[in-house]
Amino acid sequence: MDYREAGVDVGAGRSFVEQIRNLVQSTHGSEVLGGLGGFGGYFQLPAGYQEPVLVSGTDGVGTKLKLAQALNRHDTVGIDLVAMCVNDILTSGAEPLFFLDYLATGKLNSEQLAQVVAGVTQGCRRSGCALLGGETAEMPDFYQLGEYDIAGFCVGIVEKSELLDGSRVQEGDVAIGLASQGVHSNGFSLVRKIVETSGWDWDTCPELLARESLGAALLTPTQIYVNPVLEARRSGMEIHSMAHITGGGLPENLPRCLNQGQSLQIDSQSWEIPPIFRWLAEVGEVSKAAMFETFNMGIGFVLLVPPEQVNQSLSWFHSHEVAAYAIGEVVAGDDGVIGLPQ
Repeated sequence: MDYREAGVDVGAGRSFVEQIRNLVQSTHGSEVLGGLGGFGGYFQLPAGYQEPVLVSGTDGVGTKLKLAQALNRHDTVGIDLVAMCVNDILTSGAEPLFFLDYLATGKLNSEQLAQVVAGVTQGCRRSGCALLGGETAEMPDFYQLGEYDIAGFCVGIVEKSELLDGSRVQEGDVAIGLASQGVHSNGFSLVRKIVETSGWDWDTCPELLARESLGAALLTPTQIYVNPVLEARRSGMEIHSMAHITGGGLPENLPRCLNQGQSLQIDSQSWEIPPIFRWLAEVGEVSKAAMFETFNMGIGFVLLVPPEQVNQSLSWFHSHEVAAYAIGEVVAGDDGVIGLPQ
């Protein structure tokens, strides 16, 4: 017996690394030292920082992968993976530096996983970080044929004096909501349950979605907010805190960007909820409260700015083709988020 007879093809693994080498190197800048294939990746910190703080984050894509595998479309979930990590560290004001990925599968399908890595490299280029390395694990009997899982890890940098941790937030600050591109990468266990029990399938085109198939709408990748937000800060926009709206929606994520003794009064009528959420609520008979507690409901990222900067902030994001809305205000209290459906 050998390893191949046990279900692991080491040669195929080496060939896969060569197949994705150019994709990975397309994300490298001068800060990346060495090449692909070592035991570790090397990244030289950029110059110019007085008190640099490194910020790290890790995440996955969750059961959205089930949909990608059912539709045999794997070119977007890598973007999701990068977005979930870089948007998280962005909330501290950090600029992403490098990214690492982990791919696990039952049997290596190089064509399938190359699509995944292509998405990862696309996400890295969009967020300005290098894909420094990764790991591909072939695990027969652990995953079914055609199944895989992915996880990611990123590191960013921010000047200590510019670090955002909620301590700058003041009563009267206004919440600026940046639009999502749909469901992003949270709530897919509920999404799949709704579709499975309602008799719909991924290829159908509900009238509410304007001729787009259900599968295509749901596979729309997570919006990456890094460039517009960092450019806004560099332009002089005063941002006191930020939140990435992921699992738990607005009710769970907004309190994480506040100071002690503060709450957010939200006007849930201040933005239009995208059609995909209206479809899920209607077909699944999901209450408004449960929808807001599960999904982003059209707001993927939130910034808290002083009231005198609201118009400037909205104009700036609109001019950079990012839909933005004034969705609420910081008030005194320990109620978390006020004004959402109960």
